[in-house]
Amino acid sequence: MEIAIKKPDQEPNGWRKDSSTPSLPEVHHSMKVPKKAGFFRKLLAFVGPGYLVAVGYMDPGNWATDLAGGSQFGYTLLSVILISNLMAILLQALSGRLGIVTGRDLAQACRDHYSKPVSYVLWFLCELAIAACDLAEVIGAAIALQLLFGLPLIYGVILTALDVILVLMLQKKGFRYIEAMVISLIALIMVCFIMELIFSRPEFAAVAAGFIPTTEIVTNPAMLYIALGILGATVMPHNLYLHSSIVQTRKIEPTIEAKREAIKFSTIDTTVALMLALFVNAAILILSAAAFHSAGKEVAEIQDAYHLLGPMLGTGAASILFAVALLASGQNSTLTGTLAGQIVMEGFLNIRLTPWLRRLITRLIAIIPAVIVIGIYGESGATDLLILSQVILSLQLSFAVIPLVTFTSDRKKMGVLVIPKWMAVLSWFVAILIAGLNAYLLYTTFFG
Repeated sequence: MEIAIKKPDQEPNGWRKDSSTPSLPEVHHSMKVPKKAGFFRKLLAFVGPGYLVAVGYMDPGNWATDLAGGSQFGYTLLSVILISNLMAILLQALSGRLGIVTGRDLAQACRDHYSKPVSYVLWFLCELAIAACDLAEVIGAAIALQLLFGLPLIYGVILTALDVILVLMLQKKGFRYIEAMVISLIALIMVCFIMELIFSRPEFAAVAAGFIPTTEIVTNPAMLYIALGILGATVMPHNLYLHSSIVQTRKIEPTIEAKREAIKFSTIDTTVALMLALFVNAAILILSAAAFHSAGKEVAEIQDAYHLLGPMLGTGAASILFAVALLASGQNSTLTGTLAGQIVMEGFLNIRLTPWLRRLITRLIAIIPAVIVIGIYGESGATDLLILSQVILSLQLSFAVIPLVTFTSDRKKMGVLVIPKWMAVLSWFVAILIAGLNAYLLYTTFFG
């Protein structure tokens, strides 16, 4: 009888089926990684996926909580943004590790691990979360078009569907072109907010103090609610699915050493990109604190912030830069949202649709509710829709985080590249914290 000896660099045997179907097959392993190169050249080959993930942490859905936190409480909640970002770095690092080690994205891993009924439920919840997140991004981009060009909100919503064409054009040229566009838009957002901070002249000593947590965040109910809003929406569910897939666009050797090196460079890419997202979120709150809190004005609406920035900072450029950054943020987020939609459907259901059709479906799921609500209730209904989208995101988040931590801390599934014990303990603490915070947010939304 022949005995099969398992080599250490083979796929861990904790999975029920082989990962024979690649994630995002049209770009899977499409980017070569130099085998013999220096540290920085290899790092450059892995730079990109972290930035696609980072856009989810600076999307229009985050702007309202940052504006409200800054205008009401000054710089105090900067510490909450910092803690949120550190949690995000940890979970996104786990997501990248899962894709690199197992050759599966999170959706494929769930389909393999759970029963069909459970997988279908997880798929439905994830599709709902993507639609909700996409909804916030579509409305954010439409608001920016309205502020910049006076375009009615409903027309702006419809125009956002054109990103489907843009993604297809870029992807045909290569995945690197999509990454380059996303990084360029992030750079534009950062330049806008650097200029905004120069105009607003914040108190740097107070800004530095804001990154230190205080007990007032817990003892002040109003402050606690906004802090929970920032923390509760820390990790976008679709980003965990997205990251576990797009790290596989890099073609690496199927050995333990190569995978270990890929994890290292992917983690660096993720950390740097999310620190840039931290800068953007902190800049929004700092701008709001410097411009509105010092004047005693509470601002939560994006449109109000746009109209007030120019007069309060003494330059019309402040309002224009704010709207340009919002437009870039919304467009960036819709690009990554359409990719996440494809990953989730193919991963959970193993259904292969042509990319243009899948992305069109993703866009319509977000656009149709926005058009209906704005058509019936007018533009004021867009704000209520934004709030609803954040509630849906909060409800679904734990259904992505808990499977991710479960898989990456399982030695049978991850082999020798399983996360270390200290990281597993920290990850479970973060997962439980996020679940608790979101449960509290949902309770206060419906009963508070």
